[in-house]
Parts: sequence; C-alpha cells; structure tokens
Amino acid sequence: MAVVNSAIDIVPGHAHLASFGNNVKAAIREAGMIPFEFHTIGVDDGIAMGHAGMRYSLPSRELIADSVETMIAAHCFDGMICIPNCDKIVPGMAMAAARLDIPSVFISGGPMATGRHPVDGRALDLSSVFEGVGAFHSGRIDDAELRRLEQHACPSCGSCSGLFTANSMNCLLEALGLALPYNGSALALSDEREALATRAAFRLREVIGSDLTARSILTREAFDDAFAVDLAMGGSTNTVLHLLAIAHEAGVAYPLERVRELTTRVPTLCRLSPSGPYHMDDFHAAGGVPAVMAELATHDGLLHLDRPTVAKEPLAHTLSAAQRSGDRVIRPATRPYRAAGGLGILYGSLAPDGAVIKAAAVISEMRRHSGPARIYEDHDSCVAAIHAGAIEPGDVIVIRYEGPAGGPGMQEMLAPTAALMGAGLGDTVALVTDGRFSGATRGACIGHVSPEAAAGGPIAHLRDGDIIHIDLDAGTLDAEPSGLEPSEPFRSATSSRWLRRYAAGVSSASCGAVLEEA
Repeated sequence: MAVVNSAIDIVPGHAHLASFGNNVKAAIREAGMIPFEFHTIGVDDGIAMGHAGMRYSLPSRELIADSVETMIAAHCFDGMICIPNCDKIVPGMAMAAARLDIPSVFISGGPMATGRHPVDGRALDLSSVFEGVGAFHSGRIDDAELRRLEQHACPSCGSCSGLFTANSMNCLLEALGLALPYNGSALALSDEREALATRAAFRLREVIGSDLTARSILTREAFDDAFAVDLAMGGSTNTVLHLLAIAHEAGVAYPLERVRELTTRVPTLCRLSPSGPYHMDDFHAAGGVPAVMAELATHDGLLHLDRPTVAKEPLAHTLSAAQRSGDRVIRPATRPYRAAGGLGILYGSLAPDGAVIKAAAVISEMRRHSGPARIYEDHDSCVAAIHAGAIEPGDVIVIRYEGPAGGPGMQEMLAPTAALMGAGLGDTVALVTDGRFSGATRGACIGHVSPEAAAGGPIAHLRDGDIIHIDLDAGTLDAEPSGLEPSEPFRSATSSRWLRRYAAGVSSASCGAVLEEA
C-alpha cells in the first residue's frame, strides 16, 4: 500500500502529518497490509500570499498529481491512502487518484481550532490577520492590536479554521465518496481524527477486496453531489477550479454551465467564515457534511443516494444516521439562509465563458452594482493603490493579466480584498479579476473571468472609467469597454522556465485550469 503523505514543516496545516502518517502506517500493518510512504511538495498559501511566490501555488497542483502518478505507476502499488490537508495538495492527490484509477482512500490532517482574541474573546482566523493588515494601513487599528491578531488567529496545526479552500476541499472529499464521513471537520490532533485514520486504513483493505477504484466512485453523479454540498456550505470559489480539474482527470465531461444550473436548485444552509461567524469546530459539532447532505436529501432528486463511496455503509444509510445539532450553524432545508447556492456563476459581455463569485459572502447592497472600472495590470499595483487611498466608494477594481496563463499561475487576491475590508471599502467597492481569490475572501469579488486577458478576453479591452455592471441575482457580468484590441499577443514576462511551460499549456479557468495534452 502506498501512503501518500504531504507532511512538510513550513505549512502549519501539515506540520503534524509526519506522526499522523506513522499512525496510518501502523493501522495499515494491523489490517494485514504492507505500507510504503512517500511525500509530496506543498505550497503554504498564507506564506506565499501577496508576492511572486503565489504564482507557484496553483501550478503545484499539477506537479503533485504528476508526482503521485509517477510513484504509483512506477512501483505498481495495489492501492493508496492519501494524507492531504491544505489548498492544492487535496485536489492534486485527487486528480492523481482519478488518473490512476486504483483503490484509494483519503484521510486528511484535519482543521485547526478557532483562534480567540485575548481581550474580548471573539473568534479569529487567518482572514482576521489579513484584514488586520488593511486596517493597520488605514489607521483603524494600531501595531499592538495587529500583533494580537497575528499571535492568536491560528492557535494550532491543522488547516485554517474557516471554510476556506483547504477545509472546503476536505469536506468535498466526503461528498465525492473518496473519504469517510467527518473527514472534513474532525479537528486535527483530536482522538476522533486518529480513530478516523484507523478506520480509513481498514476500509482501504475492503475497498481493494471489492475492486472499488477511484473512477468507479468519481462519476458525474458524484460531482453533482459534491457541487451541491459546496453550494449549500458556501465553500471557496477555488473548489470550482479543483472539482472541474478532478472531473477532467476522471474522464467526466462537466461544463461550468452545469454548476450554474445547480446554483439555482441548491439552498445555502451554512454561514461559515468568511461568510459568517462560524468555524469548522462549530460545523463539526453541528453535524458536519453528513448533516448538510441529509438536509439536501429532503429535496427530491437533488442527491444521488445509491452511488458507491469508500464508506462501508450505503450513502443513504450514512445520511439516515446523521444528526443536525441546532439551527444556527446548519440551517434546515426548509429555512435556508438563501434559496440559491452560496457560489454564483456569472456570464455576460465581460465573461463570455463564465466567472465565479462567493455569493453568500456578498451583502445585499452589492448584489447589483454598476461603477467605473479602475484598471490594474497586476496584483501588486492594485494593493499599492488601495493602501495609498486611490480607491473611491462605488469603484470596480479590475486586476487583469493574472489568469492561469497571464500570471502565470493565477495567484490568489486575498491581499487586495483584505486591504479593501481593512480600509472600510469592502461594502462599497467591487473587484473583478481573471485571477482567483483565497477561500478567506469576502465581498463583491468576482474571479476566474474567462477568457482571461492573456487570451484576448474582453477584460483585456477595458479602460479606466468604463462602466461595469454586476447583477448576482440575474447571474450577469457586463461592461461597456471603450478599449481596442491589444496590438500584440500577450507574452509572459516570467523568468521561470517552469512557469513558462505552465503558461504555454494551461487551459482556461472555466475548464479547471488543467494542463492540456500536447
């Protein structure tokens, strides 16, 4: 058995995975199998955020998938148990499982506990720190308060405590059927997490015995259910990229328009950080993913309860045993936060191939907004403008040439969005980009605009002052561009040979930003 671990000291979400992996190997031996462990790379998005290092984050997903495929195929393993936790590691491993189509079980490292402010006791997480930086630059908090946020927001190892990308993806492993129930929510270092790892190891033996391979689990219906859970929870916008990429590797045709159709059918049942006040420990106590799926199952035809998963019991049995504790963290389907899903897929003259927004994290006043474009050709110049006070209420910031090929690497935009929030502009300013956002981003922030500027998409033709129209309820993103076609084809200025290769082969964000075959 291959134990595909992602232990790495520099990533807080993975710092405990060496010992966790040893426990998994011991359980595999106890189950009568022979474990061989190898490791993947891992980029810490919190550390890479806001500088050129973030350009390597999304491309690392492809390296992880390629390296896992290489190790498994070269050594003819009978099955694998994958130990991811953060950001691109989860989808990278899942993409490899889909390619290899061997028996695979996932057991993640688990989320960290919620941080607490030492003075007033309010909940803190990673986004508290990034927004604190913006508040510090605008003079709204002092250095001592920023230091308190820094010291108390992330109190332990584990994936960041909000429903950011890592926890979104670990929850969706459950919904897809690659992981056991509560994989996404049982806290790191808890007895429950350790017991779950032991169960996962024993289940791997049974999954192999029944020849239940990854592709037999990763069906179109599984992706429908995963997106339904994602929409109900209000997960990270990055999940759209990653689920589309996993579907691609599984040979499942899954267009972005299919996600849009689901957004109109799936209610928003949760308001987890950054969309609301609750965190993963609250979510787990309230019933976790099984409780969400049990509520969705009350909608006729929304979930597919007869499909295979790595759990011993049928999905319908798992959901019948699920218990939802209270109505605060997970709402009943009869009384949702919103009738529509927590993510929105937008189309229009500015995004003919689509764009994505975390709709659950947008205040009602910004669901329809028109304003003048403020154009920035990269992430850094936009952040400098926000800190310099150059952005006015009503503006629509446009950051372009940050897409998969244009960046290259489609870096996350948490620094500018957190700066807007910290400056008190988050409720009056929208941001549109062909890049992407951190799972910790909130506000009227629209990413994955496709085609991207580097491909000559409409976003490349905008000029300062052009009016942009956003209508989340209608699902549209339109503009009145006055610019002309770019005079020369875009060429990446990166000096990295790896990123140049990536830029030359990566597909559109609307297709999952996967590397296309030559």
